[in-house]
Amino acid sequence: MLDRHLRPLIDPPLNRLGAGVAQLGLSANQITLIGLAFALAAATAIVAQLFWVALALMLASRLADGLDGAVARATQVSDFGGYLDIVCDYVFYAAIPLAFVLLDPGAHGVAGVFLLLSFYVNAGSFLGFSVLAEKKKMRSDAHGVKSLYFTGGLLEGTETIAFFVLLCLFPTWFVPLAWGFGTLCLITAGARVLLAAKVFRD
Repeated sequence: MLDRHLRPLIDPPLNRLGAGVAQLGLSANQITLIGLAFALAAATAIVAQLFWVALALMLASRLADGLDGAVARATQVSDFGGYLDIVCDYVFYAAIPLAFVLLDPGAHGVAGVFLLLSFYVNAGSFLGFSVLAEKKKMRSDAHGVKSLYFTGGLLEGTETIAFFVLLCLFPTWFVPLAWGFGTLCLITAGARVLLAAKVFRD
C-alpha cells in the first residue's frame, strides 16, 4: 500500500548510490547475495536474542535489496537478476518468522506457522498474478522498474519491513503481531484473487 508512495522519494538517492557502487565493480547479483547474507545473519541474531543486532542487520539487508536494482539499472538489467532478487526476498520473508519460532517453539510455534502460511498464500497470489500479467503483456512502473509485474495490495514490502522492525523492537509481542499481520496477509491475497478474477476473465 505504501510502496508506490515511497518509490519517488527513495529511488533517486538509491540510483545515485547504485551508480557509485557499480563504479566500484560490484554487480547487482553480488549485492543481492550480500543482502541475503545480512538477512540470514539477522535471523541468527534473533535466535540468539540479539534483537538490536538483528534489527541493524535486517535494515542493511533491505538496503542491499533496494541497491541491487539501482546497480542493475546503472549497468545491465537481467532476467536472472530479477529472478535471484525475488528468490532471496522470499528467503528473507521466511527466515525472520522462522527465527522467532526457533527462539521459543512452544510459545511462538502456532502463530509462527500461521504467519508463514499467510506469507505462502500471499506469495502464491502475487506470483500467479505476475505470470498471467506477463502473458497478457501488462506493464506498470508504479512500484519502480521491475523484472516482473507487481500488483499493489494492503500489505507490500514497506509494511512487511515495518512489521519485522516491530518484532525486533517488541519480541514479546510476537504472537499477537503474527496473528494480526498474518490475517492482513490473507486479506491481501484474497483481494488479489478477486482482482485477478476481474482482470483475467476470458
